[in-house]
Amino acid sequence: MIGKLNHVGVATPSIEASVALYRDMLGATSITEKRAMPEQGVWVAFVNLPNSQIELIEPYGEASPIHGFLKKNPAGGQHHVCFEVEDIIAARDEMRAKGATVLGTGEPRIGAHGTPVIFVHPKDMGGVLVELMETPKGAH
Repeated sequence: MIGKLNHVGVATPSIEASVALYRDMLGATSITEKRAMPEQGVWVAFVNLPNSQIELIEPYGEASPIHGFLKKNPAGGQHHVCFEVEDIIAARDEMRAKGATVLGTGEPRIGAHGTPVIFVHPKDMGGVLVELMETPKGAH
């Protein structure tokens, strides 16, 4: 079921400061513009790498789910890992059949890449919040 690592999500209190870090300290040269995703409660920008991406996520609005993470980790940090799957519904059903908790309503929502995603609770994934993302059409 599991496909390639698509991205690592990094929560940050400031995408601008994080962009400067990846650019100035690590030499990243391909970074997307910051954009709002109000339905997810986040701002996002991607640091494009040769084999993956870093998704920078910053709270958008007072109801952002990132606020709780940043309260515990004020400087930010790794928030989740995202793996591609061929069929998000089959992946969701398989996770549930194996006893994992799919967060939210359990229905896929559209993620930052424009494809359906689900999140699997860290308690069922060795302490790591896992995002499963349907492989973008035409990506492989």
